[in-house]
Amino acid sequence: MSTRTLGLIGSAAGGLETLRSSLVEPAMERGWRVAVTLTPTAGTWLDSTGERDRIERVTGLPCRVQPRMPSEARPHPPIDCYLVCPASSNTVAKLALGLSDNQALTTVCEAIGGQDVPVAVFPRINAAHARQPAWDSHVEALRSAGVHLLMGCLPLHEPRSAPDEDLPWQQILDVVEALVPIR
Repeated sequence: MSTRTLGLIGSAAGGLETLRSSLVEPAMERGWRVAVTLTPTAGTWLDSTGERDRIERVTGLPCRVQPRMPSEARPHPPIDCYLVCPASSNTVAKLALGLSDNQALTTVCEAIGGQDVPVAVFPRINAAHARQPAWDSHVEALRSAGVHLLMGCLPLHEPRSAPDEDLPWQQILDVVEALVPIR
């Protein structure tokens, strides 16, 4: 059995602060190698608490925020599946529009366009974002590109009304496991 590598992309949304304990470590317990890339704001959030360093220690890989120089080796192994979790409404919109203005989005936009690595996205948004007129078109654009949207896992909430410990982390990992069976 070979090790599968999960490319975990985190954006600045509720649940990010527990990414290591709720998603990274459980994925590793299931046999995944986890390579984490963060949006710039998510990187700032996790740097402020020391959580980014903890993720690097647990995974043994750099937790990327900045792009590498062309002469530098790739810091992460080849990815078998990308999981964008949590995905802010901003991240979902940029992915739907193909905007790659940071390392995290570049990585996932390439995967969506290449269509050779499955991509799952767990939007962590509030009801106001879901009512924004462009939201449905962003969701449809991603679905039509073959992205697996994990939208039925959690009801929409008003800001700060749903505790992050109630997030469906295990369900999210179950979906990822179904996308990339053990070889």
